[in-house]
Amino acid sequence: MKTRSLGGLTVSALGLGCMGMSDFYAGRDDAESRLTLDHALERGITFFDTADMYGFGDNEILLRPFLKAHRSKIVLATKFGNEFTADRQRVGINGRPDFVKRACDASLQRLGIETIDLYYQHRVDPNVPIEETVGAMAELVKAGKVRHLGLSEAAPATLRRAAKVHKISALQTEYSLWTRDPEGELLETVRDLGIGFVPYSPLGRGFLTGAITKPEDLAADDWRHNNPRFQGENFVKNLKLVEAVRDLATQKGCTPSQLALAWVLAQGEDIVPIPGTKRRTYLDENIGALDVRLTAEDLTTIDRIMPPGTVAGTRYPEAALKALNR
Repeated sequence: MKTRSLGGLTVSALGLGCMGMSDFYAGRDDAESRLTLDHALERGITFFDTADMYGFGDNEILLRPFLKAHRSKIVLATKFGNEFTADRQRVGINGRPDFVKRACDASLQRLGIETIDLYYQHRVDPNVPIEETVGAMAELVKAGKVRHLGLSEAAPATLRRAAKVHKISALQTEYSLWTRDPEGELLETVRDLGIGFVPYSPLGRGFLTGAITKPEDLAADDWRHNNPRFQGENFVKNLKLVEAVRDLATQKGCTPSQLALAWVLAQGEDIVPIPGTKRRTYLDENIGALDVRLTAEDLTTIDRIMPPGTVAGTRYPEAALKALNR
């Protein structure tokens, strides 16, 4: 497994997003998820991503025995910022210093570890200056509870302000062939500041795999039914784009998933995508993307097939969009 650096933190070139093991997507299977975690480590993946909100803490708990057995081999990233009540009702985004510390202690307890390798603010709180939030996160580093700091879905100006308080090692933001919003100022900013970039949903929430051909392919309780890109005419238009990607993948002798991941990996050595899966077969397919070599001509062709702004629909429902790029 090749490695890459996120602001000085060395991780496998491909990470594993664990969210879908416990939340948002239908078909939860803890036994298979545990086998997938072990298999990922056997295949050389060392970078595992979770958050306190995934399954209201269940995802962190799921990782606990895995971490206990292999802690020295794992780079563990988790996130805070979405506050919930004890009965799992959402309160909102909270970046207050006292909450930062409480959230970290709670995550450490659920994970069963003493130190979090990479601790992200999941969403920026517009009511709390980023300097105060990152200041509290920096205190966690001094206390030995956290090693590296990160932000998620933060705007360029916010990143610059945060970096003046403490080194930011990574920015996590959605990025894929069908979500190219980070290109331009955001990627320029992280590179100017020496911050690594971690794309989540690099497979377009599964759409780019080519396995989803109609809305009925998703279970009734799958969160993606609420995503504008999976609805109505948007679905039909986006399916045509994926068909073009599938054709190119066939020419390259790889799967659509591998082509999509190879494209993200080709955008820079400071980029570490974290495709999520709870099944070993899909994990192996994703790892195969590391062997796909895209030529300059391939990249030009892909840009022609799916240029920025081509995908129909916003990447989140309207209410959730307000929490992005703050």
